[in-house]
Amino acid sequence: MVGQRFVQLLDQHPWFKVTAIAASSGSAGKTYDESVQNRWKLSTPVPEGVKNIIVQDASKVEEVASQVDFVFCAVDMKKHEIQALEEAYAKTGTPVVSNNSAHRWTPDVPMVIPEINPGHLEVIAAQRKRLGTPTGFIAVKPNCSIQSYVPALHALLDYKPTKVVASTYQAISGAGKNFTDWPEMLDNVIPYIGGEEEKSEQEPLRIWGSIVNNEIIKASAPLITTQCVRVPVLDGHLATVFVSFENKPSKEEILDRWLQFRGRPQELGLPSAPNQFITYFEEENRPQTKLDRDIERGMGVSAGRLRADSIYDYKFVGLSHNTLRGAAGGAVLIAELLKAEGYIQAK
Repeated sequence: MVGQRFVQLLDQHPWFKVTAIAASSGSAGKTYDESVQNRWKLSTPVPEGVKNIIVQDASKVEEVASQVDFVFCAVDMKKHEIQALEEAYAKTGTPVVSNNSAHRWTPDVPMVIPEINPGHLEVIAAQRKRLGTPTGFIAVKPNCSIQSYVPALHALLDYKPTKVVASTYQAISGAGKNFTDWPEMLDNVIPYIGGEEEKSEQEPLRIWGSIVNNEIIKASAPLITTQCVRVPVLDGHLATVFVSFENKPSKEEILDRWLQFRGRPQELGLPSAPNQFITYFEEENRPQTKLDRDIERGMGVSAGRLRADSIYDYKFVGLSHNTLRGAAGGAVLIAELLKAEGYIQAK
């Protein structure tokens, strides 16, 4: 599903053009249209520009890399296989923008939300040296679930959040499914998503970390605990969040920080960047997954129901689109940032 989102988002992209598509050897040799026949999961049709591209074998690294300036990677393989594949492409001098989790904790691989930690791209120089390439590297996108609450917390870092409780209500497309594939999700909630809670608790700390001796060292605070459940919606991850601060802000200060927050993508005017990164809803029953997941073309995040709490300082609700901001769209925005900052260039 993420691969299909990439193809959809890159159709008519002002900077990038899909020139090669690679997958497992089982899909190799077919046109892209043939390879996704009866498996296309999006509501829009397969873009005309890629229908007749012949799918190649992704394991033929040199052959595929010779046809492209950089690679988006979203594959279903074992962790060590993904690590080896992505490093093989990088060593050909081809940048890799990955949607996979395999390299998220590799010390010299930046894991980026472009509005939040663009400075982590500086570690790429050390990674290139390790891989022995002047131009290749790997950059990764973090887990989709954290996009629904980390941006709202990031805007408040000056007030030093100390403790965070987040419960996420995650769409089935996060598992690469729709309701046809997964009928048991109808009228159901599954209170477990494998590995998701550890990612949701630890990945924000790496994003808020710093570069020390050519490695990204994760932050020590805030302390985060999460519960992640699968709910019967197609797209959109919603989070309920409780937070305490060392320097407690007023409600007005929080709302002002959210409204005013701008990051590097907004400064640069990147094509996929939302104009308003964080949108706050005053209505008591917003944001709603179905109504608000597509805000800013699915690349914005939204918040609502900010109020004082009896145990923590505040509580609020956050929402993000998991396959746009949280997956393929977030990776496309990373690639735009990398191009704008000179890390990706035409070969």
